[in-house]
Amino acid sequence: MELSVPKSSLERVVILGGGFAGIKLAKNLSSKKFQVVLIDKNNYHQFQPLFYQVATAGLEPSAISFPFRKLFQKNKNVHFRMTEVEGIDTANQEVHTDIGSISYDKLIISIGATTNFYGNAEIEANVLPLKSTSEALVIRNTLFQTLEDALLETNREKRKALLTIVIVGGGPTGVEVSGSLADMRNLIFPKDYPELDFKEMEIYLIDGGDRLLAGMKEHASEKSKEYLEQLGIKLIQNCHVTSYNGEKLILNNGTTIHAKTVIWGAGVKANSLKGIPTECILPNGRLAVNAFNQLENESTIFALGDVAQIQGDEAYPKGHPQVAQVAIQQASLLAKNLNKKDPSQWKKFNYNDLGSMATIGRNLAVVEFPSMKFAGFFAWCVWMFVHLISLIGTKNKIQTFLNWVWNYFTYDQSLRLILTPKRRGKKE
Repeated sequence: MELSVPKSSLERVVILGGGFAGIKLAKNLSSKKFQVVLIDKNNYHQFQPLFYQVATAGLEPSAISFPFRKLFQKNKNVHFRMTEVEGIDTANQEVHTDIGSISYDKLIISIGATTNFYGNAEIEANVLPLKSTSEALVIRNTLFQTLEDALLETNREKRKALLTIVIVGGGPTGVEVSGSLADMRNLIFPKDYPELDFKEMEIYLIDGGDRLLAGMKEHASEKSKEYLEQLGIKLIQNCHVTSYNGEKLILNNGTTIHAKTVIWGAGVKANSLKGIPTECILPNGRLAVNAFNQLENESTIFALGDVAQIQGDEAYPKGHPQVAQVAIQQASLLAKNLNKKDPSQWKKFNYNDLGSMATIGRNLAVVEFPSMKFAGFFAWCVWMFVHLISLIGTKNKIQTFLNWVWNYFTYDQSLRLILTPKRRGKKE
C-alpha cells in the first residue's frame, strides 16, 4: 500500500524523525524546490533537555511538547505522517511504514538514540528510563505512588526500600534528576507527607566513571559533585550495576541496595533501521557518514544528529557529542547544501561548540562557554534562560517561565498528580 501524500513536481525529501535535526531541516528546506514529508511515531516534538522536569513534577508534558502540524502550518510544502518506520529499500528508494510505503528522492535519517541497557535484559525490564515524555510520566507516577505505598507500609525495611531512589549514570540526566529529587525531598515531600520521616529517604547516584559530567571540563565535574553532596546525595563512583530485579540492586563491587525505584540514565545508543547497508553501520550502532552527512555509496541518503558519526574528523574521532546543538547545526548546514542543488558548492560540516551546561538543583548549575566557565546561582539563571528561549512555542515559553517563577518563590510544585490510563470496562 502506498502512503498517501499529495502529488508534486518538486523533489521529495523524506525525513525520518522529528527531533531537533528533523524539524530544523524541514523548516529550512526551500519550499520552491522540495516537497518535504516528515515521519515520526508521535505527533509532537519533544524537548529532551527538560524531560527530567516532567519526571520530577516541575513541568507538565504539554510545556515541553509541540504538535508537528501546528509547527508546520505555514510550511505548505511540509507534510507530516504519524507512523512507525519498518525499514527502507535503498534499491527502489522507498521507506516502508506500518501504514504504507513512500518513495523518496532524498532520505534523511534523524531517528536519534535510545536508552542503552548494555544487553542486560533484567535491568531493562525493571528500571525506569528517561528518553521520552511518556517515560517521564511513568517516572512521575512511580515516584508518587511509592510515597503513597510507603505511607501505608508498617514494616521498616520495606518502607525504607520504598523511600530509596537510585539514579544510574553520572551524565547530565543523572545529575539533573538527582538534584531535582534532592530538592523535592528537602523542600516538597515533607509538606505533602508529614507522617513520613524523610530522613529515611536515601537518594543514590551511581556512576561508572571517576568523575561526573564527563563530557564537560574538570571544573564542572568537581562543582557538580560538591553541589550534589551538599544536597545530601549519596554518590558512588567507579562502579557498575550488574543486576536489578525490581527490589535489589547489586553493584560490581558487591554493594547491595534495596530500592523500589531505579532511574536509568547510564548512556544511549543509536536507534537502528532495517535496510541500511551493513557497511554503513559502525560497531557502536551509529551510521558512518562523510563531512556532508552523506552515507557512503548512497548519494541520496543522509544521517543527522545522534544516529550519525562523521568519518575522518580529527577533532572528533569517536564522533560528535550526542547533543542537540550538533543535530541542529548539521541540519542547518544540510539544508543550505541541498538548497544549492550543485554538490560542488556544498560545504563540509564543522561543529561550532557553543558550550555545555547542567543544573544540579535550586540555585545550582554549571556552565561552560568557549571563553569562560562559571557555577552557582548565575550559572543557574543562564541555564534557565537558554532552555527557556530554546522551547518551541510562545505559550510553552510563558507556561514554563510562570511555573519556574511560582516554584521558586513558593517552594512548591503543583503538578504532583498520579495519572494512569483507565482500563477498558473499569469504573473510575
